Amino acid sequence: MTHGPAGLTVRRVAEEAGSSTMGVYSRFGSRTGMLQALYERAFDMLRDTFGAVPFTGDAFTDVRALALAYRIFALQGPTRYAFMFEQAVPKFDPGPALRARALENTFGVLAAAVAQADAQAAPERGAYLLWAAMHGMVSIELTHRDRTELPGWSIASDWEGVYLDGVRTVWNSLAL
Repeated sequence: MTHGPAGLTVRRVAEEAGSSTMGVYSRFGSRTGMLQALYERAFDMLRDTFGAVPFTGDAFTDVRALALAYRIFALQGPTRYAFMFEQAVPKFDPGPALRARALENTFGVLAAAVAQADAQAAPERGAYLLWAAMHGMVSIELTHRDRTELPGWSIASDWEGVYLDGVRTVWNSLAL
């Protein structure tokens, strides 16, 4: 979190953990093993964040709460978020099995909330469109919120409101 994704070296992680590089290699086997464990842990943290959102039984209320939790999670750890969703560490690919497991434990929660709206429909497509909108809006906010505001660009004064409007717009366009 302190040194960004570029700081995810075996040496730096060992130093932060009060260990030696040999300790990291003994625990994780390799740099890739260490990065995979960190990747999995980051998605576990997002899953736990989603798990703390109480479901009300109202599909949109639940989706909105998950969307807010997702945004807060990203804003509280932009470095972690970049590690999870961008190729922020050169030559690191968590692999399809780990990515699938990580997404099922997080995206699956959103898909379950969407499924409340229409149990007959396939919730994955609607959930994907919502996830993509949420991710895009959060990524834009992370990129631009700390830059000098553009004259006449009023969105920056209400990032959360615009985000929630975007979630509602996608929801309504799906006619759920």
